[in-house]
Amino acid sequence: MSVLPEDSPLKLGTHSLKSRLIVGTGKYSTFELMQECLEASGSDVITVAVRRERLVDASGRNILDFIDLNRYTILPNTAGCFNADDAIRVARLGREILRGLNNPGADWVKLEVLADTRTLLPDPLATVQALELLVKDGFQVLCYTSDDPITARRLKEGGATSVMPAGSPIGSGQGVLNPNNLRICLEYLKENDPDYPVIIDAGVGTASDVAIAMELGCDGVLLNTGIASATDPLRMAFAMKQACLAGRHAWLAGRIPRKLYATASSPTEGVITWTPQR
Repeated sequence: MSVLPEDSPLKLGTHSLKSRLIVGTGKYSTFELMQECLEASGSDVITVAVRRERLVDASGRNILDFIDLNRYTILPNTAGCFNADDAIRVARLGREILRGLNNPGADWVKLEVLADTRTLLPDPLATVQALELLVKDGFQVLCYTSDDPITARRLKEGGATSVMPAGSPIGSGQGVLNPNNLRICLEYLKENDPDYPVIIDAGVGTASDVAIAMELGCDGVLLNTGIASATDPLRMAFAMKQACLAGRHAWLAGRIPRKLYATASSPTEGVITWTPQR
């Protein structure tokens, strides 16, 4: 029986991830459901919105009591911030919380600086501003951005540990809307640095979206709403896990080239034909 070669881990600065799927903790109806979905996703890194997350539910229970801190590394994020100053303040707050918990996620942050509440698109200038200051402050910064290749390259130059282009607007479920832009982002970011990690973040609606992102050559996918708001979140978490693996292996395997005309599965060259004698 053939054994599939093991994939290399995803390197994000000083962190090494077994799973290339990073999932969020928001929007679940209960902490218990969130806990089950984290398990089903196979992720070893989960992201928590320090500012916006409902850390305590109506019964006074803390979300952190439902996360196995010995198993998961928490990636704090600055979701809900609309200027660089707020994003920096929230990043530092997340660092102090995780230091108190002795979680290895205290040294990194997923940076989001949004432009407005309607589109939730990133503010490129404020994102670069916050990135440069956070890097100086010792953070390993994973930057949420649009699928603009120029902005992506600028963020890498500014010291981003990973650039995370959106597949489509946050929570929209539209999947990868502009694969051509993502291909250019990948080309720019990995030029002379093929191991630089690029993660699709935002817009994933279903498992096929994850597979498409991975088949483009992205190194990972970060998602939340696609699982938490599915009709059956637990089943969707399992599907996202399998799609991430399938897309990654398909990329590593190398797809066949697209051709205009058909090519027979069983070639006829060299085949001896027999014509019955009458």
